[in-house]
Amino acid sequence: MNYSYPIEETWTKQEIIDVVNFYSLVEQAYESGVKRDDLMLAYTRFKQIVPSKSEEKQLCGKFEKESGYSCYRTVKKAKEVSTGEKIKM
Repeated sequence: MNYSYPIEETWTKQEIIDVVNFYSLVEQAYESGVKRDDLMLAYTRFKQIVPSKSEEKQLCGKFEKESGYSCYRTVKKAKEVSTGEKIKM
């Protein structure tokens, strides 16, 4: 991993940990697979921290540009599968 996660300086320590956890689960979905429920729980928390759709697009766009992993496509796939399933991108 030769990239950094996009975070905001105004976030609390716990918010940064929660957002980094979400990015990490997106990475795992691409690399080895991740439980759908874990990803959706992390995404729900991400949306509490980043409620603005435009800010979400901006942060996820930076993350995708740096890593090649798409938050949008990963969450979209997670919404399409049943609870309890594992998703692999």
